[in-house]
Amino acid sequence: MAESSTLKPMSYDGATPSPMANGSRESRAVANENRLSSSEVLLRMLAVVTTLVAIIVAAISKQEKTVQMVVIPNLPPLDVEAVAKWQYSSAFVFFFISNIIALVYAIVSMIVTLRNRGKSNGLGLAILLLDLVMAALLFSSNGAAAAIGILGYKGNSHVKWNKVCNVFGKFCAHVAGSIVVSLLGSLAFLLLVALATISLYRIKSR
Repeated sequence: MAESSTLKPMSYDGATPSPMANGSRESRAVANENRLSSSEVLLRMLAVVTTLVAIIVAAISKQEKTVQMVVIPNLPPLDVEAVAKWQYSSAFVFFFISNIIALVYAIVSMIVTLRNRGKSNGLGLAILLLDLVMAALLFSSNGAAAAIGILGYKGNSHVKWNKVCNVFGKFCAHVAGSIVVSLLGSLAFLLLVALATISLYRIKSR
């Protein structure tokens, strides 16, 4: 009577796969997923902080100064009270509103991410697309505000636009700082898109 034998699965090279090897592979996958999840939470916190700081710095960017204006040639200049505020430029208004939108989304997405941590409920693709939209929104508003800022620092001799940052230096410094901080927020959203893409690729390749 022939003895019954249990066939063990063989790998492609003829060796029997080790259960310990499979376990270590799974543990490494779980560790990588946890690392990506923690990085995602930190980046969303960074997006919240940077957009909030950018909004605060832009909101307080106001400067009043007395400037001399020549109304009639050959007569002494007149002293005029001038005010520089972010509300006076459509580019800065766009920048301000964009950071508010990004801040609200960053808070909501961080809450959703923490509540659904470790779960697969189909929100990954939607959050990925919204992160991409936020990155594009912030980059565009940063570019628009930076263009006006450079014009304020250097002026434009071709169209006879004088520079104003030599007069409103404090205002320009606040705006420049706000743009730099907001740029960090846009980079945080861009890194979130990269992390989500890596995570989706790993899920698909399993």
